[in-house]
Amino acid sequence: MNQLLAMRAFVRVVEAGSFNRAADQLGMPRSTLSKLISDLEKHLATRLIHRTTRTISVTEEGDEYFHQAVRIIAETDAADASLRGKKHKPGGHLRIDAPVAFAHHMLIPALPDFHQQYPDITLSLGISDRTINIVGEAVDCAIRAGVLPDMAMIARKFLQLEYVTCAAPEYLRKWGEPRDPDDLRDNHRIVSYFFATTGKPEPLFFTANKETQKIYTSHFSANEGDGVTGMMLAGLGVGQHLRRFVQPYIDAGRLVPVLTAWSQPLLPFHLVYPPNRHQSARLRAFINWIVQRFA
Repeated sequence: MNQLLAMRAFVRVVEAGSFNRAADQLGMPRSTLSKLISDLEKHLATRLIHRTTRTISVTEEGDEYFHQAVRIIAETDAADASLRGKKHKPGGHLRIDAPVAFAHHMLIPALPDFHQQYPDITLSLGISDRTINIVGEAVDCAIRAGVLPDMAMIARKFLQLEYVTCAAPEYLRKWGEPRDPDDLRDNHRIVSYFFATTGKPEPLFFTANKETQKIYTSHFSANEGDGVTGMMLAGLGVGQHLRRFVQPYIDAGRLVPVLTAWSQPLLPFHLVYPPNRHQSARLRAFINWIVQRFA
């Protein structure tokens, strides 16, 4: 039995939460994966996983072994990567996930530079504003915006972006420019972002003289950033978006900043990845590159 291979298989089954999903991620038949785990349990003389038709549950001994296996695999991969790194640049495939607006406006335009530095790394980019299951969907690293919930992941902040409140000239000619947040809430049409998982809108924030107001009213909303931009460009209302993404439209006169005396909190962006993958040479190369590129 190849114990390291069986150990990797066990870790992936626990992370994925099912044999079928783990087999798909590893690219091997489910029967082969099941035999690897069975052989590992025979070798250890210990039951690691309780199997049912659709789900698995990890035994107390399996949970203890899982954490040890994660550490051993990380140390082994680090040693291999260190030795290979003396002769070759990192290679292999990465699966990255990023929010829509960040992917289109910042990450994709910068990827030629990453490819030039690391030509042996291939990359699949998932583009979505939904919060994915990083482990369950076999993603190496996700880029997430906003405040992160408590989770068993490594998170590294690499960027903060500022918001701007704006509207199309056609809208302002028809409705006028809002004088303050109260005027905006009571007398204007508002464009906002809503969270696909809950359907709840993200409020518009306004802070001045230590006073903060939140506006939850929304007449038009979209569940991804480019949709919010499109609605503002169409003259549907006043909205807030990250200045980095809408500055070209402001420069072209297609959007006009309003309520400029009021500020908004900066939006942080994080790289999020499972703790047992932080030693991957190709992932480490991507993380270091994106931090240097967008810091």
